[in-house]
Amino acid sequence: MSNFDPKARPKLGPWPPAPESSAMPPSSWAKRTGFRPKFSGETNASDSGQMPLPPRACEPDNQPDLEAGRARPPPQPQPPPTVSNCQVQSGKPAAALPLPPAATDKEKDQSVKKRREFDGGVPKSSSPGSNRRAASGSNEQPPPLRRSSRNGEVVDVVPQPTVDEDGFLERPSHMKYDLRDSPGLVPIWFFGFQHYLSMLGSLVLIPLVIVPAMGGRHEDVTAVVSTTLFVSGVTTLLHTSFGSRLPLIQGPSFVYLAPVMAIINSLDFQGLKGNNFKHIMREIQGAVIIASAFQTLLGYSGLMAILVRLINPVVVAPTIAAVGLSFYSYGFPLVGNCLEIGMVQILLVIIFSLYLRKISIFGHRVFLIYAVPLGVAICWAAAFLLTEVGVYNHKGCDISIPSSNVVYEHCRRHMNRAKYCRVDTSQALKASPWFRFPYPLQWGTPVFHWKMAVVMCVVSLLASVDSVGSYHASSLLVASRPPTPGILSRGIGLEGLSSVLAGLWGTGTGSSTLTENVHTIAVTKMGSRRAVEVGACVLILLSLVGKVGGFIASIPQVMVAALLCFMWAMLTALGLSNLRYSEAGSSRNIIIIGLSLFFSLSVPAYFQQYGISPNSNVSVPRYFEPYIVASHGPFRTSNYGFNYVMNTLLSLHMVIAFLVAVILDNTVPGSKQERGVYVWSDCEEPRREPAVAKDYKLPLGVGKFFRWVKWVGL
Repeated sequence: MSNFDPKARPKLGPWPPAPESSAMPPSSWAKRTGFRPKFSGETNASDSGQMPLPPRACEPDNQPDLEAGRARPPPQPQPPPTVSNCQVQSGKPAAALPLPPAATDKEKDQSVKKRREFDGGVPKSSSPGSNRRAASGSNEQPPPLRRSSRNGEVVDVVPQPTVDEDGFLERPSHMKYDLRDSPGLVPIWFFGFQHYLSMLGSLVLIPLVIVPAMGGRHEDVTAVVSTTLFVSGVTTLLHTSFGSRLPLIQGPSFVYLAPVMAIINSLDFQGLKGNNFKHIMREIQGAVIIASAFQTLLGYSGLMAILVRLINPVVVAPTIAAVGLSFYSYGFPLVGNCLEIGMVQILLVIIFSLYLRKISIFGHRVFLIYAVPLGVAICWAAAFLLTEVGVYNHKGCDISIPSSNVVYEHCRRHMNRAKYCRVDTSQALKASPWFRFPYPLQWGTPVFHWKMAVVMCVVSLLASVDSVGSYHASSLLVASRPPTPGILSRGIGLEGLSSVLAGLWGTGTGSSTLTENVHTIAVTKMGSRRAVEVGACVLILLSLVGKVGGFIASIPQVMVAALLCFMWAMLTALGLSNLRYSEAGSSRNIIIIGLSLFFSLSVPAYFQQYGISPNSNVSVPRYFEPYIVASHGPFRTSNYGFNYVMNTLLSLHMVIAFLVAVILDNTVPGSKQERGVYVWSDCEEPRREPAVAKDYKLPLGVGKFFRWVKWVGL
């Protein structure tokens, strides 16, 4: 007992003891941690965060099934012996196995022929998913795997995807119609119109916000809405034909809304007399045209193919999320002017898009796809009934009299509320003509100022960042491979040309790929390029009917604000959804995203509140105060143009989010899997894979004229 030393006691090993195995050869970080790549670096956060368990001892296959409560069936006869997992884990040598006979030249030729048929030799067909099916044997898809749950219920199991030899994902087609499919003569019109109707809010809400802020009248709102629909249809046709060739709708992006509001509320236009709308619109047109020329140069010069190396999901996610979060001061404050209408509108859209999203009628999830149009129709009808019943009438008060001429204070308060709640205050539908053709320079000759053009050039760069994320996400849904950097640059260059058209026609903003495209494609399962082109033609025809623009322009303002609350929340969520391509559970990414979002709210708040006292009287509504920062920001040098540019840019939430994210993501060390780096197809991929060439090749032999420019693409 005297010789016992407790410190010399032998230490216990791990339990259960791990079987002896040979030394593991060195491997990459991904293999050592069990990381499994998916779409272009898409990961599951739970995979990378689990602790590896020691391997269990091998058990015979005829052990009883404890979950089912019965013995497993006897093992089936096995093919010729192979090396088992038990032999590998235990380190026992395996018996020598006979090598397979070498393939003959004839068999090699047949395998090469089959691969070529699988890649691009599928004949054109109108059947859904034809451009992603193998041309071997039957064209029918295998039935989904099914398993029995513990309670005996049969559950569908999605087949596990596999990664091909090039590192891309081979997966069964889950879309009704892929990129090169044609739904047929009759369904193509329905699917095309459905695609645009589901994105109605993104197309028409921006003109309903900026035109009244410019001082425009009802007929001005009608004209801008019709022009926006016309330009959106034309630019979508151009993009699907000569741009990225993905089924992406072009239109007025929310990325341009904040800088446009800053231009509208600039001190340069505070003392204008007469028609403020046309004067401000010409200023915006000039800034949009210069910024569009910069974006066109960025794309067609090949610079975008270089800059895209700095743009990854960790950069795209906070930048787009900051666009949606930046309008918090505009959304609900306007809804509060008529809560019984605005709150009903918000609740209806939430109920349709969330609680009723799985209800299918004739194979279509009507409530999920048409949540915004259905909510507008029901809420508008309810507001019309309240107006006709006389809920918003007040004895002794006439709503036709301007509020400045009203003597009684109670009538003035009542008229201010009736302005937002009544549906008969707008005369846009009555004043609009039946036919109106939008034409360029309809508001006059554009006016060019360098300070506003610089702001718009920076915003066009951020719009390109938004489009990069949309290109990648949509290509994984509908195309055989992601586009090459050259095709991406070609798409950005054409977006610049589309914005030039938007500036010449005068839509009030630039044209860009709408972020909501990815959500619409995923929900409708509709990725046909031909259907989107048919829908664009329908949109052009509707833009020529003046009553359509007048009908949209007559939507009550409080309903517009309620819809914007939902659209901006969706935009924020779609931006953050880009994190699914990276390791969302990584501490590196969590810190970068958190810093980007926090400073995107805090830094602009400093600029917006600088120099404003709590009791100061401003000449704009409270929800427009964040956009007058150019007049009181911290930059106060002798150069007014420099002050305007710096105060305006640093007060934009998306600019701060982009700067913080792009600097941290490209300087903080991290693996490609952790960062979720976008994987684009190689420049030689279209030559090796005929399917890629068919997806992105320019039509009508236009690519022959661009062969001297390597980065323009096919």
